[in-house]
Amino acid sequence: MAMKQRLYDLLEGGNRATASQRAIDLWLGLLIVGNVLAVALESVARFHDHYGGAFAAFEIFSLAVFSAEYVIRLWVCTEHPPLKRLAPGAARRRYALSPFMIIDLLAILPSLIVSIIGVDLRFLRIFRLLRLLKLARYSPTIITLGRVLYGERRALFAVVIIMFGLLMLSASIMTIIEAEAQPQAFGSIPASMWWALATLSTVGYGDVVPITALGRMFGGVVTLLGVAMYALPIAIIAAGFTNESRRRDFVITWGMVARVPLFAKLDPVALSKVGGLLRSKSVPSGYEIAHRGQPADSMFFIVSGEVVVDIDDHRVTLEEGDFFGEIALLHDTTRRAHAYAVTECRLMQLMKSDFHGLMETEPTLRAEIAEVAAERLRQGEWSHGDIPDDEIKDQPLRGE
Repeated sequence: MAMKQRLYDLLEGGNRATASQRAIDLWLGLLIVGNVLAVALESVARFHDHYGGAFAAFEIFSLAVFSAEYVIRLWVCTEHPPLKRLAPGAARRRYALSPFMIIDLLAILPSLIVSIIGVDLRFLRIFRLLRLLKLARYSPTIITLGRVLYGERRALFAVVIIMFGLLMLSASIMTIIEAEAQPQAFGSIPASMWWALATLSTVGYGDVVPITALGRMFGGVVTLLGVAMYALPIAIIAAGFTNESRRRDFVITWGMVARVPLFAKLDPVALSKVGGLLRSKSVPSGYEIAHRGQPADSMFFIVSGEVVVDIDDHRVTLEEGDFFGEIALLHDTTRRAHAYAVTECRLMQLMKSDFHGLMETEPTLRAEIAEVAAERLRQGEWSHGDIPDDEIKDQPLRGE
């Protein structure tokens, strides 16, 4: 079962952040691109004649890899958390009907059919191009595009209806204007639709053009309308990308905020407010986060990783869920500690102005931070903060 979990982690699990996961995704992505290029090059007669054997060997290798990938994904899918509550057979049936697995099956099925029946059905080769769709599994951008298209489907459908209506209207009017002068090209609405489609799309093949003055004037108007109409779906998709990016950033920030114990008691409204003030920051191992003597302009919350705070000969290690830098902000002093990342860290930074604003609007949060800071000082653990006890014991909290 350890191997099964390991294979699941490599192919399906996590956020694709480990080196082995990225390496597998990259290798499979390059293999997919190679297959698409092979299909294109194999259609050239001289390449097929000279390198037919190499193309065949590459196809067999690719088919073996993609088939093994499909079988392994189907085997390890029972480790997927949403499917663990199901029986193995039911879990695999449900997973096999997921969009990505259907694409994976269609990518190998035509080649398997050819291999089984032993007949080279050339029209099935075109289905090998479906392997290009497998890239969606390894590209967050393509997945985001799919979400955007699905989310904006109603608006895009409305645009399609409007564009079709404009196409019919343009063809109808041009039929009335040009039918007498060019009965073969504009004798009917269906015949005029070819000109309308080429003009609205601003392609302008030039095989069919109006010859009357009124027809040319109307053609210019249709061209301008086409530019405006094709801008509509582009604007809708661009706006959808922006909204999806904001939604993703909000979810990530919310998840990071929720992992900090200090914010556990906040209600959703306050948690959302805090998330809007925090700035996500990733730092590598060895990075100096705070420097002794510099003005205190922010405090930090540790989402993941390990941070060491040094004051003179005293050192404290902070981990996920801890925070530091609060004492200097509470007492408006400079930093007296060095803080640096021991490992790669994900931090959330709360700027000084936002900190004091939050303290004024969230008295519960202020009380908890002040309590933690006071407790650290009472226990002599001032290295969790920024300045030693004897420098701040006579200074009132800012705002009091």
